[in-house]
Amino acid sequence: MMEGGEEEEIMAATAANYYSKDFEWDHLRQEIENNPCHAHHLLPFPKQDDQQHTLLCSPQEDDDSEAWSKFHTRHSTGKFFKERRYLLKEFPELASCGECSTILEIGCGNGSTALAILRGNKSISLYACDCSKEALERAKENIEAANINLAKERFYPFQCDFSASRFPNWLACTACRENFFQKQSMCISDARSCSKQDFPSAKNNSCIGGVDFVTLIFTLSAVPLHRMSRAITECFSVLKPGGLLLFRDYGLYDMTMLRFEPEQRVGYREYMRSDGTRSYFFCLDRVRDLFCATGFTELELEYCCVQSVNRQNGKIMQRVWIHGKFQRPHVHVGS
Repeated sequence: MMEGGEEEEIMAATAANYYSKDFEWDHLRQEIENNPCHAHHLLPFPKQDDQQHTLLCSPQEDDDSEAWSKFHTRHSTGKFFKERRYLLKEFPELASCGECSTILEIGCGNGSTALAILRGNKSISLYACDCSKEALERAKENIEAANINLAKERFYPFQCDFSASRFPNWLACTACRENFFQKQSMCISDARSCSKQDFPSAKNNSCIGGVDFVTLIFTLSAVPLHRMSRAITECFSVLKPGGLLLFRDYGLYDMTMLRFEPEQRVGYREYMRSDGTRSYFFCLDRVRDLFCATGFTELELEYCCVQSVNRQNGKIMQRVWIHGKFQRPHVHVGS
């Protein structure tokens, strides 16, 4: 679904012409909120326009898929995104997990996250979905071209918009989902004694019994705000008890937010680009509310703020991302 294209600017920017340093989010917040030029970002979205907003500014599932399909078609060369090798440093659990651990990557785009995971852990199985067929084709091509040992045998891409439909039963059947709620089930540490052949391929339509990890990397921000809770609930439903959801996305007052014009607002902190793709910018409280209300336990949640300065022209880029780790409890609260 959503690949953080602008997020990758900072990765390229840290080359020879740039230097970077961390900064405090509260300092940026004060600067933005005291600058009249950014006043339109701070205003509540007009309540009297809510009905019209829902009808005209909130695309349905097919519209979302079409917008992202066109996006990936325009950037089909693969040069638009870089492999996210920093992810295993930010989420070391992906490299240290057991041999037969399984990951569900949601919004895989052209495979920039999948490549990093498959390269960093040679035994993990990765199931990756996207609402765009074009994105999935690019991902498969890039995984194959990377020539990673057995990557093709460990990579299972499939089409799905997790904000508008249920994940397929072969990922976690109804019986598995109910079992997750009723009693303690296999967690990440338990899975380490399994062999890879114990996990059937998605191609034979067998249930794999849920996943150990879910990754949401610059994906949730592309989902309409009113569908986010449902999307997170769906993530929760296929994650094994004790499993982890790893989250990284756009933070409030990131430079990409400040580029949007007033007419591009389709909600409070929610914007739509001219190509029909959208982006939401999260504060910590919004992320915490969304995940904890679903049943997740918060393990880590913080702003990641990096300022990059061009040595030649002095241009400054201030990037704000949110880093989070959430766990599905081992036992359902009601048990």
